[in-house]
Formats: sequence, C-alpha cells, structure tokens
Amino acid sequence: MLDGQSITINADDVGAVISSLSLGTTAAEHLKAFVERIERLEEEKAAISNDIKEVYAEAKGNGFNEKIIKMLVKLRKMAEHERMEQAHTLETYMQAIGMDKQQALPL
Repeated sequence: MLDGQSITINADDVGAVISSLSLGTTAAEHLKAFVERIERLEEEKAAISNDIKEVYAEAKGNGFNEKIIKMLVKLRKMAEHERMEQAHTLETYMQAIGMDKQQALPL
C-alpha cells in the first residue's frame, strides 16, 4: 500500500515493468514465462488442495475420523526410523509428565 492505496499488478503490467527495466527481449520473455508457469502451478495446487479436502470430507461422511486419517498420511510419509524416534520421544515426554504410555497415540 502506498498512501492508503493498494496496487494491483496484472500480466500486462508485468510486461510494462520489464520494459521499463530495460531487460533484453530474451530475458523479459524468460521472466514472463516463469511467472506464467508459476501462476498455472498455483492454480493446479489450489485445485489439488480442494480435491484432497473433498476426499477427507468423503471419508468423514463414511464414518472415518478425519484427524486420524491425516495422522496416517503423515506417518506413511515418514521413514520407519523417524516413526520409531518420534514414538520414543513421545514416550519419554509422557513419562516426564506422569502419563501412562498406554494413553499414547500410536506413532
């Protein structure tokens, strides 16, 4: 914001800014291509994120616990030694605060 006014930049403005910076045509074209690729990927990322939310909602609608499914997805991404290390650390912390390890969530 400048003096309380917001600035909106669109693709045409990017071209004008590039020209004003006196970039070579090739550099300007590369920059514009990179920006456009990033914009397309951001759109795809948003669509995929929405798809994932829909799958979680579908699973919840079928009686599954969304938080537990998210935990399973996270655990499956981890290497076995990472899961074991976290489980050990959790157990250590639980013992430190007087909780029974039977109360632990499985890692």
